[in-house]
Amino acid sequence: MNPKVSIIMGSDSDLPVMNQAKEILEELNVPYELTIVSAHRTPQRMFEFAENAHLRGIEVIIAGAGGAAHLPGMVAAISPLPVIGVPVKSSNSIDGWDSVLSILQMPGGVPVATVALNGAKNAGILAAQIVSVQDSALRDRIIAYKQKLTAQVEEKVRKLEK
Repeated sequence: MNPKVSIIMGSDSDLPVMNQAKEILEELNVPYELTIVSAHRTPQRMFEFAENAHLRGIEVIIAGAGGAAHLPGMVAAISPLPVIGVPVKSSNSIDGWDSVLSILQMPGGVPVATVALNGAKNAGILAAQIVSVQDSALRDRIIAYKQKLTAQVEEKVRKLEK
């Protein structure tokens, strides 16, 4: 099955965080692809990726980046697809705030949906929810996932109150 979500990151050092998006997409059975696209070190690759992702059937892009974190915004500037930015706390980061603000503070006309620092799991869920607008079976899997979260909390309440 062709991927519907593309998970990209600026460096393989972002992989431990971005794997969270991959894992939730696998759990929800959403086809995805995973690759490295650096806004600073491979700008031509980034441009070609962003310009062509929708032509390949991609519906949502999850872009993780640390430090200056230009990848999500630059991809959003080029691609017509929704882009979800994942700020990553990297080794050269200022407590992750540089990444958060770089992704969050986009100018009008170039939106990037931004999740929490290292919040790739939520990016994966949001991407699945976007794809589910046209896929009722996926929507049902998301509903079941949320019901499972509710049941887990209710079980913790029962254990705590014993």
